[in-house]
Amino acid sequence: MNERIQICEEKILSDNWYLLKKITFNYQRKNGHWETQSREAYDRGNGATILLYNQVSRTVILTRQFRLPTYVNGNHSGMLIEACAGLLDQDQPEVAIKREVEEETGYKISSVKKVYEAYMSPGSVTERLFFYIAEYTEKDRINGGGGVDDEEIEVLELPFAKAIEMVASGEIMDGKTIMLIQYLQLHNIL
Repeated sequence: MNERIQICEEKILSDNWYLLKKITFNYQRKNGHWETQSREAYDRGNGATILLYNQVSRTVILTRQFRLPTYVNGNHSGMLIEACAGLLDQDQPEVAIKREVEEETGYKISSVKKVYEAYMSPGSVTERLFFYIAEYTEKDRINGGGGVDDEEIEVLELPFAKAIEMVASGEIMDGKTIMLIQYLQLHNIL
């Protein structure tokens, strides 16, 4: 624990979709002076994301779905192209991402490679995201994907070169997806 931080109070502001708290804490500055600060933190749990790639066809599997926060912030269609992802739901990251791949994309993969972990919006969201890549083939496809319950997820198989172009043009604007595409590119995987 950090000795320069003392939590004073945690107040729940919302427990509707996920947990939003206002946290009041004392923070000791470098000069030794203590000051009281408050911040809001949104806790939705940790998640995992994966980019499926096919070395033979030089393609990747992405998804497209409606994302309200992007819509209210200027994405006129609200549709976002993303790497497959989901919350851990109390599972280990590798178990959770294999489940998400099957639900969202319809592919059943047995082996994944963890490439890193990152906090995606550390100023306001507690989520830590576990990043994976995995190779797929057409024989790994067991159904059409599309998500579960009320999810409406479109599965996209794109040439890797096209995905890179879509990042440059702004068609792909999701941070985790950009990071995974660039990982494949930087490591000459495709």
